Amino acid sequence: MRYTREQVEEMEILLLFDLASVQEGIKVHKTAGPDTVAATKRLFDKGLVTQVDGGYLTNIGIRAAEYAQELRTILS
Repeated sequence: MRYTREQVEEMEILLLFDLASVQEGIKVHKTAGPDTVAATKRLFDKGLVTQVDGGYLTNIGIRAAEYAQELRTILS
């Protein structure tokens, strides 16, 4: 099974978070590309981030971001 384009976009958003400091969030501005805005909203809808435009990672979001970063490291 392949990753969908939407899943890849969501993983790219998760990779933007600095896991060394979960007190740092992100803000996806309305001027961002429509794919980025939509991916961030999907992460919010799934309960991975606290705001529709990013915000902070939730507990499950932290785990998802850790997995995404580990996968990137393994594949690099």
